[in-house]
Amino acid sequence: MAPSAPPRIRLAARCRALVDSPAFGAGVLALILCNAVLLGAETYSGFAAAHRELLAGAENLFFLTLFAAELAVRAAACADRPKAFLRDPWNLFDLAVLLAAFLPLIRENTSVLRLLRLSRVLRTARFLPQLRVLLIAVGRAVPGTIGFLCVGALVVYVYAMVGWMCFADSDPVHFGSVGRACLTLFLLTTMDGFADAVRAGLELSRLTLLYYASYVLLASFVLVNVLIGVVLGSLEEAREQERQARLDLKQQGRPDPAGPASAELRARLAEARRALDEVEAALAGAPYPARADRSEKPAGPACAVPAELHAVAGPPA
Repeated sequence: MAPSAPPRIRLAARCRALVDSPAFGAGVLALILCNAVLLGAETYSGFAAAHRELLAGAENLFFLTLFAAELAVRAAACADRPKAFLRDPWNLFDLAVLLAAFLPLIRENTSVLRLLRLSRVLRTARFLPQLRVLLIAVGRAVPGTIGFLCVGALVVYVYAMVGWMCFADSDPVHFGSVGRACLTLFLLTTMDGFADAVRAGLELSRLTLLYYASYVLLASFVLVNVLIGVVLGSLEEAREQERQARLDLKQQGRPDPAGPASAELRARLAEARRALDEVEAALAGAPYPARADRSEKPAGPACAVPAELHAVAGPPA
């Protein structure tokens, strides 16, 4: 970074280098895991009662301070482009969790505050690429899952009405109402009690086998496979988004935060940057780039004759 750059640009560059370093990510991940261990320790009433002040001090003075400092460093890394900080959903999530701990109504509610502290564990997805891909895939699968639930609810309701008309008198425990029939069919989707249902239906009529077989084929196999297809499609989209994000980071010259870059690769990148700086300096101070193997400009014409041609043509007359 040039010394003449504005202080805001220099601050952003330094904080961005710190945020992109593997040590920073590993430290924040360790802090999140320690916070999770502290939450688990508070579930033991005897331990929590004996060390109440210690646990409260560790939460309020240690973890909150460090999480606030981490968020401040991330915000300073975007000092040259503040909108980029707000466009990152992880930054918004971290900011909401941190600020909620200071709100009076939430701070006084122990259960809500514990849930907010527990949500910090989800931040591990920020530093674990595979978990981050899965969370993105789950988010992308929500619209398709809603459509699947609508179709599945329609199928279950239609079959529940048919089952109520056919089995309400003979099996009122499972088909006495539409609600009981829907619950019975939902359990049949998981193949739970399917053999008992078929056996009870055969005692009434052999045609009930068609009812149960068609429902199981449609609900358990077709619809469930459709849901699996939706999830797999969303997972592939999430992986493509992750690859595109890594490609954008490489184009910006920043290391991949998903994992530590090798020292050899970073050394080569630094060497390439130094070489480019030298070339730019040479171009700025000379009409053409200076060559490293020759300290003086050539005295002859721009197109010098190679020595091999001199040897073939002989000495000049």
